[in-house]
Amino acid sequence: MEASVNQTQRDAGGAARGFSRRSFLKHAALGLAAGAFAPVHGLAGSPFETRPPWRCRLSTSSVHFKQLPLEQACERIAKLGFEAVDIWSAYQGCPHLDDARTRLGPDGLRALLVKHRLKLYAFSCYVGGYAKYAELLGKAGGGVAIQGSAGPCPPAELPAKMRAFLESLRPLAELAEKNRSYLAIENHGDALLNSLDSFKALMDLNRSPRLGIALAPYHLQAIGASVEEAIGICGRQLFFFYAWQNQPGTGQLPGHGPTDFRPWLRALAKANYRRYVNPFMHGEVETEAMSAALAKARDYLKQRARA
Repeated sequence: MEASVNQTQRDAGGAARGFSRRSFLKHAALGLAAGAFAPVHGLAGSPFETRPPWRCRLSTSSVHFKQLPLEQACERIAKLGFEAVDIWSAYQGCPHLDDARTRLGPDGLRALLVKHRLKLYAFSCYVGGYAKYAELLGKAGGGVAIQGSAGPCPPAELPAKMRAFLESLRPLAELAEKNRSYLAIENHGDALLNSLDSFKALMDLNRSPRLGIALAPYHLQAIGASVEEAIGICGRQLFFFYAWQNQPGTGQLPGHGPTDFRPWLRALAKANYRRYVNPFMHGEVETEAMSAALAKARDYLKQRARA
């Protein structure tokens, strides 16, 4: 009897062990199959990072309507379907940012943007510099301030020159932190920040999360540099993206010139760029023609972002 019981227990234990093994393998297989479709959570930047689907959010710059008062420029931009606005200082006589500073103030600017359901994306401070507008930007809700870099230098001097340039920006980075904002340096021809090597130097040496890059493909195309590679170099320090190609007139805008923006948009999605894509051009264009050109650029970007 005792032997029979022991044998029964051994058989039951073996069956249990067999069942456990079969059950484990079955559930493991199901788990692997489910894992192929279920989101996997992990650390930011890891290969298992869960990201929401990338969406091409659009802003544009008030300088396109510099002949209009800021109120009318914002109304135009909102009616064109842009989510946010980049307000320009006095480049080529654009009055908008100084008018906001002296006449509207932060409360008036916020009220204007709320009226038109526009978000404040950026202040372009090529004339006047960020410090002049830092308090306004912070009190109006915070955003990105854009300005240029410094003069060009020989490649051998690039690390030292970039280090000195970043050191000179330290007070502005501290000002940006105080005012809930970010400072973006635009690349430009014949400037310190121009080549892909200069992008790498800035990324390697920059220690401030408040400091990054405003990427202008127009100037990269002028030197034959890869826009997609530049986006990859900038990564999370890409704070502003001009949807801007190197062509004359309205050909600078997406959907007007010959550049296929899909590789650029794919690179932005891969970099998990979460700010706005800003169709942009320089030049004097009549108000109605500018509205039509921006509408075409808007539709082009939305279509290509889905492709």
